[in-house]
Amino acid sequence: MFRQAGDVASGLFFLEESDSMRKDAGHFIDTDRYPIGEAGSARDALIADLRAAIEREGCAVLKGFVRAERLGELVAESDRVAIHGHRNFNRTNPYFTKDRPDLPASHPLRRFYDRSNAFVPADNFGPESILRAIYEWPAFAPFIQAALGEDRFYRYADPLADVIVNLAEAGNGFPWHFDTNNYTVTLAIQNAEAGGDFEYSPHLRSPTDENYAGVEAVLDGDSSLIRTLHLEPGDLQIFKGRYSLHRVTPMEGARARYVAIFSFTEEPGMVGSPERTRQLYGRVLPVHIERAGLRRDTLVD
Repeated sequence: MFRQAGDVASGLFFLEESDSMRKDAGHFIDTDRYPIGEAGSARDALIADLRAAIEREGCAVLKGFVRAERLGELVAESDRVAIHGHRNFNRTNPYFTKDRPDLPASHPLRRFYDRSNAFVPADNFGPESILRAIYEWPAFAPFIQAALGEDRFYRYADPLADVIVNLAEAGNGFPWHFDTNNYTVTLAIQNAEAGGDFEYSPHLRSPTDENYAGVEAVLDGDSSLIRTLHLEPGDLQIFKGRYSLHRVTPMEGARARYVAIFSFTEEPGMVGSPERTRQLYGRVLPVHIERAGLRRDTLVD
């Protein structure tokens, strides 16, 4: 069962869902096609299909999850907050860590790539935000948890990263990487005129095995390990990004690409590492320092 935490001891604090937020979230989601809040055979069958896809592919896609006639409002929200995106142009390895000169040059920890896009931090999505309303809608997290088949499931406790928008413009892209949080749920809002495909290698590592050889093979272009998705506005993707190496191909054209990211973890109180948080959002908060290194697995990041 989804664990809604809001006590001081856990350090998890979420906005209470008002009646208007619940109503708005339900109106944006195509609940006729995806009855996520209604117990019954239709929801059970949907969850079974999603769980099978995640087990097989490492991700599942719900086409047209957001009603087409409401997408313009999500684009408008993204346009309003785009000015707050932290644009960062640097070189990074798949783990967002520093170079390791003691390792061979071909090692994944030493493979650095240009990263050029922007993230709008979560503290720009307040009570009026449609995206936050969806994330905190009572039916949403239990549905995602059921699709993932997880016993332990929490909203991401990172105050800069629980609900964010990835903003990418012409020439921008996101190189191969693993996610910090265990589960990532993305909502496509607006595509660039060209490019922006999602490429990934499912189940490439596990909580106890980095599988550097497999990562190196993907970085070397082994197409047998790589799958490609082209997501359309309104599509929701459930993805185990901590274990599947993935990237977004460079964008083309004048139109920006907007993707909302809703994040969840299997442990309460988890936040991003200070190093990665500074790279992605341009700043860190005291909570990132206080909880640095607090993670159930021993993966690099």
